Amino acid sequence: MENPKDLKRIVLDGHSLTLESFLAVARYGAKVSLAPSALEAMKRSRALAEKIGAERRVAYGITTGFGDFATVAVPEEMSATLSTNLILSHCTGTGDPYPEEAVRGMMLLRANALCVGISGVRPLLVEMLVEMLNKGVTPVVPEKGSLGASGDLAPLSHMGLVLLGRGEATYKGEKLSGAEAMARAGIATVPTLVSKEGLGITNGTCAMTSVGALHLYDTLQAAQLADLIGSLSLTALTGQLDAFQERMHTARGQKGQIQVARNLRMLTEGSEIVRRSQGDRVQDAYALRCMPQVHGAVRDALEFIAAKVSIELNAVTDNPLMFLEDEAVISGGNFHGEPMALPFDFLGIACAELGSISERRIERMVNAALSNGLTPFLTTEGGVNSGFMIVQYTAASMVSENKVLAHPACVDSIPSSANQEDFVSMGTTAARKAGDILENTLSVLAYELLTACQAVDIRRRKGTHGSGLSPVHEAIFARVREKVAFYDRDREIWPDIREVEKMVRSGELLDIAHELLPTFR
Repeated sequence: MENPKDLKRIVLDGHSLTLESFLAVARYGAKVSLAPSALEAMKRSRALAEKIGAERRVAYGITTGFGDFATVAVPEEMSATLSTNLILSHCTGTGDPYPEEAVRGMMLLRANALCVGISGVRPLLVEMLVEMLNKGVTPVVPEKGSLGASGDLAPLSHMGLVLLGRGEATYKGEKLSGAEAMARAGIATVPTLVSKEGLGITNGTCAMTSVGALHLYDTLQAAQLADLIGSLSLTALTGQLDAFQERMHTARGQKGQIQVARNLRMLTEGSEIVRRSQGDRVQDAYALRCMPQVHGAVRDALEFIAAKVSIELNAVTDNPLMFLEDEAVISGGNFHGEPMALPFDFLGIACAELGSISERRIERMVNAALSNGLTPFLTTEGGVNSGFMIVQYTAASMVSENKVLAHPACVDSIPSSANQEDFVSMGTTAARKAGDILENTLSVLAYELLTACQAVDIRRRKGTHGSGLSPVHEAIFARVREKVAFYDRDREIWPDIREVEKMVRSGELLDIAHELLPTFR
């Protein structure tokens, strides 16, 4: 997997966007340009749209109204008003604004989809979106308001407003009117859209796909963190390595399981504590012994989700679509979010499982009845000190919240547009709540890391299994101890938690692991 930070320029052609290049633009500000082939395809498509309009053919959204108004003919001289009114009437979103990276992702995906050249919009609009990305003009888009069919209408309408010099946008960290933001960036706005362009901007899955793709990438990182941190907990709990033998996992054949078992063997190699603990018991509890099966199943789920997202990054999801070979205008349902709704619900469920098993490892470390010789709540002076008692409480609260959030959004539907749009995906809700689950899970992993370092220190003080860690664990432990001292007696613990949460979210721990173990993934 390429590092998105290393990609500095992306060429859009409608077919070649990857998860890494998407991240490079949306999160890390890589510059965007348009392939000449895409510009030519869009010119041909726009010419067809104009021909259809001039000939007054019946074509949804070009010579008719929208939704339940598809039976209402629109005069040619009103076609521009029709497209513009679509943006003005559909910007009904509410709630907090999406993060800038999510909106940048929407703009990128909309531009890439239009580059295919079957949507009938002017190349000018795509050039404007690219210029906004390159100059840092980001529309303010509220998070709530999309049913995920007909696409992400409300969010993408808020995005489209700024093309018209309306709505709101951020520029150089300042929230401005859309007109002011575009003026400061030196980008000319358009006074109106023309036929088909309202649908070309608003119809599609760009909001849910942008939000979900960002969360997918971060959950892929979280899956690696779970192996890294879980293996340190395994060490602190004097776990048994037989359960991770390669032949055990090849006998089952599950790809993710095999990879995680391999990771756990690599991460613990060279650990004196682990070596001296072998044979202490026949087998461990599931939270340790079944890490390959649970973490591995999550890996396999993420691989499936990534395959679906990779397709959608280059998908044409507006309606109708126009095909030059026979000048056909076909009304269909490519805007429907179900192909993303199911994977993004799956994303949230998979991520929740990482948090749930992590919390169980925390419980084993703080519970003297389960910790294989560690002190109660990892204290050195129990009674007057509570130690890590409430660390586990808080992790449990986040895991419990994740169980609520993991309820699938896609199994719900509510009819809209006078029952014309009678089955919707709720895919944007699925993508959004996957992000909430991810944030909880990252926090739980941070709590586990903090707890595991405390447990290792206590294990070393007891001296029953030596003191040596594997090289990668020693480096991770040392990094934590640079910021967080051993918890010898109760003190304000929230600063410690905050420091470890920063480490978990920054990516630095994985950088350490990859440097020492290049084959860890």
